[in-house]
Amino acid sequence: MFKKIAIGAVAGLALFAGFVATRPDTFTVTRSATVPGSPDIAFGLVNDFHQWNQWSPWEGLDPDMKRTFGGAESGVGATYAWTGNDDVGQGQMTIEEASVNASIRVKLEFIKPFASTSITTFAFKPADTGTTVHWTMTGDHNFISKAMCLFMDMDQVVGKDFEKGLASLKTAAQAEATKRAEAEAKASVAAPTP
Repeated sequence: MFKKIAIGAVAGLALFAGFVATRPDTFTVTRSATVPGSPDIAFGLVNDFHQWNQWSPWEGLDPDMKRTFGGAESGVGATYAWTGNDDVGQGQMTIEEASVNASIRVKLEFIKPFASTSITTFAFKPADTGTTVHWTMTGDHNFISKAMCLFMDMDQVVGKDFEKGLASLKTAAQAEATKRAEAEAKASVAAPTP
């Protein structure tokens, strides 16, 4: 009896492992939103890791999170490392490419709760009502992440965070656009007329 149960369990595990192995080797999560203002506003909020506290959906998950900024002040070579609770884990981001007001490529490396590396890209395109921001993350699945995705939908889980982040980016971009408009109005009033 025990032998039959053991053979059945091994066969079940083998079938499960075989099924997991057939799952996609890569993943892509993408969301987009139109934010107020010209592309330089949204680009500036993403290209400078010091600005991420205004819009990143993960910034508020651990009030005691430790942050370390390194490399360039912003743009290519800028780094942002964090260590926090179970909600945020530990990892680092590095800006690898930045095309002014057009696109940014970020290497995202998680250390905890499990090691993984992904590429995150942001694309900024002028729109009638501001700037359309496309936020995309791509990466590779190992066996464990393939198995996890049988029980949770990566697009839904990460996609919700992207949606929250883009909504906050919209608020931050609106604040910056308003600030600039007010500064321009004051400057035009203060400027002497010829």
